[in-house]
Amino acid sequence: MTTEFNKRRQRLLKQMGPNSMAILPTATEKIRNRDVHYPFRPDSDFYYLTGFNEPEAVMVLLREKSKSRFILFCRKRDKTLEIWNGHRYGPEGAIEQFGADEAYEIEDLHSKLSEWMGGIDRIFYTLGQDHEFDQVLTQQAESLRNQSRSGVNEPSQFISLSHITHQMRLIKSSAEIKSMQHAANIASEAHIQAMQHCKPGMNEYEIDAELTHCFMKQGSRSPAYQSIVAGGKNACILHYTENNAVLNDGDLLLIDAGAEYANYASDITRTFPVNGRFSEEQRALYDLVLDAQLAAIKKVQPGVGYNVHHDTAVRVLTKGLIKLGLLKGDYKQLIKDNAYKDFYMHRTGHWLGMDVHDVGPYKQDQQWLKLRPGMVLTVEPGLYISPNCKKVAKRWRGIGIRIEDDVVVTRTGNKVLSAAAPKHADNIEAIMQAA
Repeated sequence: MTTEFNKRRQRLLKQMGPNSMAILPTATEKIRNRDVHYPFRPDSDFYYLTGFNEPEAVMVLLREKSKSRFILFCRKRDKTLEIWNGHRYGPEGAIEQFGADEAYEIEDLHSKLSEWMGGIDRIFYTLGQDHEFDQVLTQQAESLRNQSRSGVNEPSQFISLSHITHQMRLIKSSAEIKSMQHAANIASEAHIQAMQHCKPGMNEYEIDAELTHCFMKQGSRSPAYQSIVAGGKNACILHYTENNAVLNDGDLLLIDAGAEYANYASDITRTFPVNGRFSEEQRALYDLVLDAQLAAIKKVQPGVGYNVHHDTAVRVLTKGLIKLGLLKGDYKQLIKDNAYKDFYMHRTGHWLGMDVHDVGPYKQDQQWLKLRPGMVLTVEPGLYISPNCKKVAKRWRGIGIRIEDDVVVTRTGNKVLSAAAPKHADNIEAIMQAA
């Protein structure tokens, strides 16, 4: 992977131009309570360019007239602290293990920035993400400005680094897709285990525990996000995370859960009957959502606008809701009036990568982006019939369904990374009945 990270840095340096500097701190450690921290995860952009996974680290890329340098600032080796908190690479390890041209202790950052920033034309840095580090650079710029009578020049431009890195991250390399495929495989197996494990009378958190156990057993250190395990009417709450209700016989269970592997996320949703058998109404709505999803996935093709698969899903869902009697009228007018939003109120997906809702623009010059090979997105239509919806017959109320897959755009079409997770109703029922 060292070669992969180096390729990314070289692409960035090429876009920066001569006599420029990029500065990127990693994420800060977060206190959970008193002496306990949340598990540390590096900033995604920082890890994307360095592969370095320790806190208290800063990357500097210097592009000078004759050469470029990759510099890492990190914590020094400390035998005592390493006994308590684990191994540190130190500056030596940053060079040996991560390919840095130079590495320094994090305490040297201020003096080195002061040394290098004078005379630099452009600084690539994203303001607003780390307010404490924003102050560091502001102080450095003020110090250089105060030295102007001595012939020292401050940088003439500060340019957002994320504008470049997020464009880069939008197109995944083969190595990235391999990691994402592995993350999807882990999550797919967890969804199967959840189907096999589920029984009426269980609690949502028992299924949540089964998912986490399956993730970690297969090498994922954590979920990619807080898993949604929503039984019955809870599935009509889009971001339900309490996961503490009893699973009742006759209800559906919606699970939105993905694994993180090598800092890459999967994001999969499956919906299935708690007792292993869909009711007539559940099956009708489920098959409609599946039809919409399959039609939408077909539209994930190179050269096709990002919004096409969403529009496709909306058309299929609206026509199906009319057929089932949940909507009345001309489907084109209903779409124009956003009538479907009573039952389908979210978009059909998002970019996926190191972040679950991954970076990268959706529009350019007010036009939806054209899909390109290497882009990865979710396709996730759904239907949510609120238990309080008086517009429909009581038999439909309280049913929430979403089906979500991870899809990579290829040169000839697409590939569903999460295909191993069953989603056809007959297959789901067979798996659950065989458990």
